Amino acid sequence: MDYVVGYFVGSLAKTSIDRKLAGALVRLAPPGLTMGEIPIRDLPLYSYDYDSAYPPVGQALKDAIERVDAVLFVTPEYNRSIPGALKNAIDWASRPWGSNSFSRKPSGIIGTSSGKIGTAVAQQHLRSILAFCNSPLMNLIEAYIEFTPGLITDDGKVTVSSTEEFLRNYMKEFQGFIERVYMAIPRTSGQLASVND
Repeated sequence: MDYVVGYFVGSLAKTSIDRKLAGALVRLAPPGLTMGEIPIRDLPLYSYDYDSAYPPVGQALKDAIERVDAVLFVTPEYNRSIPGALKNAIDWASRPWGSNSFSRKPSGIIGTSSGKIGTAVAQQHLRSILAFCNSPLMNLIEAYIEFTPGLITDDGKVTVSSTEEFLRNYMKEFQGFIERVYMAIPRTSGQLASVND
């Protein structure tokens, strides 16, 4: 089976190390996984005042999630939690009440930082959020990447062979997880073939 995965980069910084990690994951994805970024940069701060007339930028986010089979969160850790921009995007995608775009959508989490714990606390917070959003989450393998200078090049090449192999295996495991989820919860006809349509 082929699957389309939409990925979120939690950092808005253009030179984010998590953006480099996302690039590496795209390169290392196995055949059968098509990867495409779901952008979050242009979202205003969510308020339920928008619920009665969702703005185009919010609807575009929800539509992008609806078109993919699974989502992958590539996030840094800010103040022992996820970045505000990522939380804001999740709030937009899970509203208005009753139209949660993450419901039954397989998800995975990975992140990198320069610290030894490699985004572990942020990922724990994100797991709690996704559980509330009814998103089936791959719990193993866990992936907390300590970023060292030169670990990943700007074009997504991993320079340490053991890290490259770990990330390749992570993506293979994620593909298997998506397949297992859809064996139990079949995909809907509304999910299309491309994240970029």
